[in-house]
Amino acid sequence: KEADDKAKEEEATNLVVAKGGRKGYQQPRPIDTDPDGEKLIQLEDPLGEATKYLRLLQDHSSDSLETHLLAFELYTRKHRLLLALQAVKRQMGLDVNHPDVHLCLIRFYHMIDALPPPDTAAEKLVRRVIDMERQCIMSLNGKSLSESNQIFLNVHKDSLRHRAAAAEILFLLSPDQKTYALEIIESSINRPIPRGCALGEGVGEWELKDCVAVHKLLETVFDAADAAERWRKRCADFFPYSSYFKGVKSSITSGTQNNESCTKFQNGDADGVDIVKYSVNGDIRRFEELKI
Repeated sequence: KEADDKAKEEEATNLVVAKGGRKGYQQPRPIDTDPDGEKLIQLEDPLGEATKYLRLLQDHSSDSLETHLLAFELYTRKHRLLLALQAVKRQMGLDVNHPDVHLCLIRFYHMIDALPPPDTAAEKLVRRVIDMERQCIMSLNGKSLSESNQIFLNVHKDSLRHRAAAAEILFLLSPDQKTYALEIIESSINRPIPRGCALGEGVGEWELKDCVAVHKLLETVFDAADAAERWRKRCADFFPYSSYFKGVKSSITSGTQNNESCTKFQNGDADGVDIVKYSVNGDIRRFEELKI
């Protein structure tokens, strides 16, 4: 007991010394030795490490759709077919009409259709279970994947996210129909929000994050630079304050205009240039209008 008391006393003494005798002293935050994640990239088994974090999400956020979307991506990469199917079924239990759920469902069975015939008894059993589950899914029963995707598009034709998902699936199933898939996206209409909405008149239904996701889809999955640029210009009109789309009222554009005006002013070529107009602080009234 005397040894324990002495150890506690020494610990308390060391704590006081560490605090420097200052009341309210806080330990400095630990330094991140791997801010860019280089060590994570060099892991021998990154999928194994990802599985540990996925299990935490499954234990504590099982009612979150994102958890099962991540589970599907992980298990498809590990070629754990039944677990990937389980993730899709849990997604459907949360939101069967979600565009990401449609993507995972069609991608999964497209992957299954592309696999060679099973050889071992275990592989045959897994394939039999997957085929049985396919018959229980209403959107796939008795339909091809292309037919199911077309029905999905017809039902959700007024939603940008659903149209983008259907276009991505069409390109996956039929790469030769890339032009039509791009047309599905680019022909989407940003319908105005009904009057009386809190957002006010002239505001469309599209959200900025969805438009950004579509732009990245055009750049990466479709590898269509021209279509991506057309989409950027179109969205710049819908979101004039967006720096991502370089809207006319964004910080990028206004900053460029301000720099150009300042350059002209410094070079003595400020005729006809309203320096105040391009202030980074917005439209500032002229000082001569101020009255004291």
